Amino acid sequence: MSWHTLGTQEFEGTEESMRQTFTASVWQEGVWFIAQCREVDVASQGETEDAALENLRDALELHFTPPVATVAPLIRSIEIEVAA
Repeated sequence: MSWHTLGTQEFEGTEESMRQTFTASVWQEGVWFIAQCREVDVASQGETEDAALENLRDALELHFTPPVATVAPLIRSIEIEVAA
């Protein structure tokens, strides 16, 4: 298993950009290389170590991208009885 520091990542699409550095552990399982972020529970894989790290960068960008609804969700109120 090896350790890598992923380059700083800039997240766009918001009024403010934030740069963050993450650490990844990388190991090989069969023909695949697995890259796992040490600070956030995100992992990816690739056919090479570099590919696994690049895929992890992509996965982290998606992890930190705020969700955008394509259809506005319906908001409803519900009422329940709670024991006193």
